[in-house]
Amino acid sequence: MDPERPLSIVHVNSEMGFSGGEVQVFLLLEGLRRRGHHNLLISPPGSRSHAEARERNIETRCVPMRHYLDAAACFRLRGTFRDAGADLVHLHTGRATWLGGLAARWTGVSAVTTRRMDRVVRRGWRTRLIYESLVEHAVAISPSVANRLAEGGVPASRLRTIPSAVDPAALVPRVGRERTRAAEGLAPDALLLLSLANLFERKGLDVLLRALARLPKRPWLWIAGDGPERGALESLAGDLGVSPHVRFLGARNNAADLLAACDVFVLPSRLEGLGVAALEAMAAARPVVASRVGGLADAVVEGRTGLLVAPDDPPALAAALERVLEDAELRAALGAAGPGRLAEGFLAEQMVESYESLYREVVARSADRRGPVEET
Repeated sequence: MDPERPLSIVHVNSEMGFSGGEVQVFLLLEGLRRRGHHNLLISPPGSRSHAEARERNIETRCVPMRHYLDAAACFRLRGTFRDAGADLVHLHTGRATWLGGLAARWTGVSAVTTRRMDRVVRRGWRTRLIYESLVEHAVAISPSVANRLAEGGVPASRLRTIPSAVDPAALVPRVGRERTRAAEGLAPDALLLLSLANLFERKGLDVLLRALARLPKRPWLWIAGDGPERGALESLAGDLGVSPHVRFLGARNNAADLLAACDVFVLPSRLEGLGVAALEAMAAARPVVASRVGGLADAVVEGRTGLLVAPDDPPALAAALERVLEDAELRAALGAAGPGRLAEGFLAEQMVESYESLYREVVARSADRRGPVEET
């Protein structure tokens, strides 16, 4: 087998929505395509990933994956793996790992999975089956996530850490700082905090609002994102008396312009596998104030690219924000160090290269197990 030949990779994502994980999947798909590999993305019908793949001219198939006991999904996945002649299957979500892992095992094709959540992995038969039988390798997006897997009993020999990444070329502002601020009625010299996050409880945006209420010199705060917590957060902002200084922007596709407009990026998460939004802020040379949780604590370097505080601690977050807002030289220094930090393993091409290397390793091992093919 030619070790440099293009690979045929089937990717499985079971989510209907589109968030940070899906952004990473498409960064990988585009990077692999540039390197000459063939990708097939399997996702549920009506999902954002399916629509995105069609828009980007990436081959895609629809398989409903309704729940973890969906035997029909397993059967359909097995047929799709066979029809695709896949060298390898890459499973990108928890449900995809279970259903796709069973289907891959049934088909006889090797599989890898990526774990993105900084959550406890429970020891037990299911974890052993997934990580010792159904998949060849589990990829963690940060050392923190890798530790969670190891604590759950996943063997070190089956673990690999490949950080999530960003493409700085995709973060070039289209409109720019002044016009973005003017569109929201913000003065050029006003101090602006920005958070890019889906509005879920785990993102800790309620903590950010409580911290904002503690600041004696109140900056502006833009929150870009949407989700089930929006109503509660808007009510909390009103109760705290900070509503006049807060803009809930909703879901936006102009992250580069928003980052250019802000002075400080804030991500006060309670749980975070890595925090790609913080990577984007560093790519844009913006100082980061974030929670010391999960992969955030791995990516953001305290005192070099940002300030880290304990999660769920409004006074500590307020103190960090006050410090960086009042010190223009500190803001500049923390922001200037961001792009250099990304080059230490968080660039999209570095992520793609690491996955390509892992794929070839897994495919070569599978070929060795099958033994030489006799010529006729």
